[in-house]
Amino acid sequence: MANGALRRSGKIVGWSLAAAAGLIVAVFIFAWSGIFNIAASRGHWAAVEWFLAFGMQNSVELRAMAITPPPLDNSDMIGLGAGHFHGGCAFCHGAPGTPVSPIARAMLPPPPDLTTSMRPWKNEEMFWIVKHGIKYTGMPGWVALERDDEIWAVVAFLKQVQTLDAKEYRALALGNVRLPNQSGIELATVDSDPQRAGACARCHGADGSGPGSGLVPLLHGQPAAFLTSALQAYASGTRRSGIMQPLAADLGAQDIRRLADYYASLAPPQKAPDAARATASIERGRVLATEGDTPNGIPACNACHGRDALAEYPRLAGQNAAYMAGQLRLWMAGHNTATGTGAIMAPIARRLTEQDVEAVSAYFAGLSADGGAAPP
Repeated sequence: MANGALRRSGKIVGWSLAAAAGLIVAVFIFAWSGIFNIAASRGHWAAVEWFLAFGMQNSVELRAMAITPPPLDNSDMIGLGAGHFHGGCAFCHGAPGTPVSPIARAMLPPPPDLTTSMRPWKNEEMFWIVKHGIKYTGMPGWVALERDDEIWAVVAFLKQVQTLDAKEYRALALGNVRLPNQSGIELATVDSDPQRAGACARCHGADGSGPGSGLVPLLHGQPAAFLTSALQAYASGTRRSGIMQPLAADLGAQDIRRLADYYASLAPPQKAPDAARATASIERGRVLATEGDTPNGIPACNACHGRDALAEYPRLAGQNAAYMAGQLRLWMAGHNTATGTGAIMAPIARRLTEQDVEAVSAYFAGLSADGGAAPP
């Protein structure tokens, strides 16, 4: 009886293997034949569409389970996310006052209009989608996967987008970018972007106005050599940012020089002392900036970032505290170390405590651009 059971089990296994092999051959022949129509214009069968959506939703839910969202009600995060959304996402997903592009609507699957029909994803699920993208949908992964700080900013904005009208959206996403009316001949003959999706001023401000978000650096008055080097590093990918790399990659060498010269020529806008000063040890920040911490191997920040430092290094006086703290934390985590200046800063940043990061960022934010105290 035992031998008979073994023979029956062997037959079942053999039939199963044969059936599996037959199925594989049938699928191959079906694909080889070209019978299946892959045209986006034809859409999916209803059952296929349901299966793909079901699988996608469960895949995202599983992979997002280990993600812990930070607080997302920070206005600086929302502002930074809005700026990137306008240039990188709105073409496919629409924006308040701007419908989804007809080209995007013809994709398969068509990207959802996030202003009206966003699935109720959890915060951690939206983060996973923005970071990794989704296969076969046209949704790309984030350019710099290590930049969780940028990705969370986009998620923070997405949590707000359906509450905004067109005017509120424009204020967040475009800031002080001016949209001049064009004449008929200009509309007909000038290759233009009426929404200024690539305008630097959208995030960094321009003459008389600074960044709308504290997570964005103030470029006004920075040395042209430093700005040129930074844009070149973003364009080549040696400095990593899912927001800046795509923009810088579109710039030619002359464009980079002109932009650097423009921002270097601007006077920094007057601003009140940064609110972060009230919650950090300003004296500790002053010591780190002017004297350093020799026992812990931390040189004085002003040696490279003071008013008279080399033009290859940024000036920190008057810079946004949140931006400075964010950059220091990136170096502490081992990111953005591929450039020459990044390789210098990373080991220094790792010697700082979290209290040091807050203190030195708040100290520099409280200075005017010339290194003196900020106006009251």
